[in-house]
Amino acid sequence: MNDKELCGMIPVMKPAGWTSFDVTAKLRGVFRTRRIGHGGTLDPMATGVLPVFVGRAAKCCDILPDKKKSYTAGFRFGEATDTLDITGNVLSRSDKPVTLPEIEALLPRFTGEITQLPPMYSAVKVGGKKLYELAREGKTIERKPRRVHIESLTIADYDEQTREGVIKLECGQGTYVRTVIDDLGAALGCGGVMTSLTRTRSGGFTLAECYTLERIEEIASAGRAAELLIPVDRAFRSYPEVKLGERETKLYRSGVRLRPDQVTLPREAEQYRVYGADGAFIGLGGMKNGEFAVIKNF
Repeated sequence: MNDKELCGMIPVMKPAGWTSFDVTAKLRGVFRTRRIGHGGTLDPMATGVLPVFVGRAAKCCDILPDKKKSYTAGFRFGEATDTLDITGNVLSRSDKPVTLPEIEALLPRFTGEITQLPPMYSAVKVGGKKLYELAREGKTIERKPRRVHIESLTIADYDEQTREGVIKLECGQGTYVRTVIDDLGAALGCGGVMTSLTRTRSGGFTLAECYTLERIEEIASAGRAAELLIPVDRAFRSYPEVKLGERETKLYRSGVRLRPDQVTLPREAEQYRVYGADGAFIGLGGMKNGEFAVIKNF
């Protein structure tokens, strides 16, 4: 088995206690290829959907058109930590009571286009170094607020006695659920921490589609690893399809731009799924200065 034989995507159920890097490192051994990437880092304490890309498919990790993510997160008010979740050091505690109506009244403030300050314990890089590396050195540095989009934010469950509950979010790329809870706690005047996190949707995949690492190993050890992989063009199914002739396929693969008379576009779009003369998916293309150019070649 080699990476030329395997190319595709697989939605993985990330277990608690594993980093996203741990998962890809494990799967490099399972699929026997170094070319493996993932679509969106999850905290070690988090579980849920982790899209993984094998072989040439790893090229598309950062260009997926479906950037919507969904989460279910546990929270507790009355406490604040340096990591914004229960794994961190407690910075403050409060006995202030918090009612459900008080929380729900604040939710519109954290819905739509909002500004978030990336937490120190995050993979965001500043000056070439990840924030969590600086945080582990006991450093806190100035960070720039970032614009993120939260499509929906609801309280799924809440106990006013314990001040613990569950929220559900649908959001765009780069949103920190921990920060949402911390900001809610600050707005309530009592602090808040995330107690659990499950990503229920990412990259167009849902929890129901995910494989556990144990199941992946079981199938791969039976010599059926290829059966696990979903063709990479599924990730771009929202783009119109373009089919090339034999000569045009060779030109496209060589990075040569095609004249309008050499390619038939089904409709106007920014990007297209490109298929070669043999019907195989070979990349993404789009019009540039009146010619059809390669955007990403697979």
